[in-house]
Amino acid sequence: MLDSLISHDPKVLTEKKPDEIIVSGVVESLQNFLRKCIIAVLSYGPMPKHIAFIMDGNRRYAKSRSIKEGTGHSVGFSALMASLIYCYEMGVKYITVYAFSIDNFKRDPSEVKTLMELMEEKINELLENKNVINKVNCKINFWGNLDMLPEPVRLAAQKLMASTAENTGLVFSVCMPYNSTSEIANAVTELCKERRDMMQGQQASGRNGRPANDGARSDISVADLDHHMYSAGCPDPDIVIRTSGETRLSNFLLWQTTFSHLQNPDPLWPEFSWRHLIWAILQYQRAYPYIEQNKGLAKKQL
Repeated sequence: MLDSLISHDPKVLTEKKPDEIIVSGVVESLQNFLRKCIIAVLSYGPMPKHIAFIMDGNRRYAKSRSIKEGTGHSVGFSALMASLIYCYEMGVKYITVYAFSIDNFKRDPSEVKTLMELMEEKINELLENKNVINKVNCKINFWGNLDMLPEPVRLAAQKLMASTAENTGLVFSVCMPYNSTSEIANAVTELCKERRDMMQGQQASGRNGRPANDGARSDISVADLDHHMYSAGCPDPDIVIRTSGETRLSNFLLWQTTFSHLQNPDPLWPEFSWRHLIWAILQYQRAYPYIEQNKGLAKKQL
């Protein structure tokens, strides 16, 4: 089913007998119909606009099956592409994933090298074969300090962002290399630079004899920092899902997840499937009144 969602391989079709092709086509059509029915029922409740994933468990998946770690990450990539399509079908507008933490650079150099090569390979695949991107009319962002990436990976990421910048469908944000501490520090730095440039510009112009700092605020508000976050313009996540049963956020979107519904399903990321996503949304719908109540109380306290 996953292959049918992502792409159709002509070689696979030619290897099948005519009867097998007919049966598989009927099964796929039935699956698609059932999926649409479930989504229709689900949509009667509140649906999330933004889901964030901490894709945990690729290495453990590979180890448990005695396969190479790189293979585990490749299977995880397939699970990601399937999840993108599932979310698109459900009307989810924003998807954000924690792909590579800045702290991951502390891992064994050979593993980091393998991950960087895999990232370059998968980004180039998306550039060359845009089946999934075109299906969901996907705009892709990369959040993080791209200067820390090897040049081939950085250039590929920038090329992919540029090629999808005008797309108006699902917004897919990939956090790499990223952590929330770095994002907040970067936002503060950018805001200070903005204020400093504003004051220097006013001082240079000296128009109407106004003081150099006239119009340049010295205080910093939450809204000011929001404007300089990587996530500027994107709503906060409604749901944060960390697979493999781990309950830590691991320095991921700490600024944006105050009212997010945090979930930690047991499956490893490569095992995450349609049914797990459905269950996650059902849990969110159950908690929705409580989440909205907390948001209302927070607004009253401001």
